[in-house]
Amino acid sequence: MAVATLTTKPLFEPLHKPLKKKPLPAGQPREWYVSHNRRLKAMRLAIALLDSGVYHPATADNRKIRATAEDIGVHPPSDTTCRMVRALIRYGR
Repeated sequence: MAVATLTTKPLFEPLHKPLKKKPLPAGQPREWYVSHNRRLKAMRLAIALLDSGVYHPATADNRKIRATAEDIGVHPPSDTTCRMVRALIRYGR
């Protein structure tokens, strides 16, 4: 008995190709890498919150930011990162 192979094609093509990740520059002090990664995490969280309809920093409390981090698969942010997320939402409007 022959078995048919099922091939699926994507429903649509992406509008752009994903960017290649480049390694971080070597030789920087540890604090530079920590702050760089913190800024990236805050940016991801701010974008996710804006996409979910949170447009005002007052509605983005630490609990909501940490729940969003769990939803998008990011480690829970610190209080400092939560403040950074609110600042990005404030200035991103």
